[in-house]
Amino acid sequence: MVNVNTVYQTVLLILNQQQRGYITPDEFNKIATQAQLTMFEAYASDLNQQYRLPSNDTEYSDRVKNIEQKLQFFQRNTVIPYNFTNSNFPLIEFPGASDSPVVVGTTNVLYRLGSVFYKDTDLGQYTQPNELRQLLLSPLTQPTENFPIYTYLQDNIKVYPSSIKSDIAISYLVKPLNVVWGFTTNGVGAFEYAEGASVQFGLDVTDQDELILRILAYAGVIIQDPTIIQTASQAVANVDANEKS
Repeated sequence: MVNVNTVYQTVLLILNQQQRGYITPDEFNKIATQAQLTMFEAYASDLNQQYRLPSNDTEYSDRVKNIEQKLQFFQRNTVIPYNFTNSNFPLIEFPGASDSPVVVGTTNVLYRLGSVFYKDTDLGQYTQPNELRQLLLSPLTQPTENFPIYTYLQDNIKVYPSSIKSDIAISYLVKPLNVVWGFTTNGVGAFEYAEGASVQFGLDVTDQDELILRILAYAGVIIQDPTIIQTASQAVANVDANEKS
């Protein structure tokens, strides 16, 4: 994964090379988090686009495989317990009044649901509420324990037939953690990197160049330097065009 100190020091070096300006650790943390989230969200659309292009079986330049490898850092799976009160499988819970909702039984913030499994069998696409009634009424399409179905509504999974009350698991993507360049202050008031107080990027190391460029574009806004904004944004556009061509 990408080291937060390497990125911050590189950004500062580029900005200070021509005395263009400086961004504080707090400013860096905010724009780094946003840049990471933008790149993470692009993985899904990039993967969808690559599926529509001719495949490439070259070992290290298969773009579908490369994107899937980048997503591995955010992939999780867990068993979901049954809620006997509401007769469903809730996906999220709120650990505390000010905490983000996390996947039940974990510390992961749910970003996107993947597959739902019953006893290691993928249940496929969830059933829309308007389709459910028709499926339940027809003897030919009524769900069984061998061929169950499920609905997904308001972060709750409801499995049919209702006799299923266990052995439901999910795969999902977690939301990237907010980036933190942690620091201590030395005797002269200068910031010194503190690895133990830092939160690293979750992105693959192959994305480091693009990540730095995106952060520089945001930094250009903070220091009000249109040259930095234009140069970094154009470089990002060139990277994206090359990856998708």
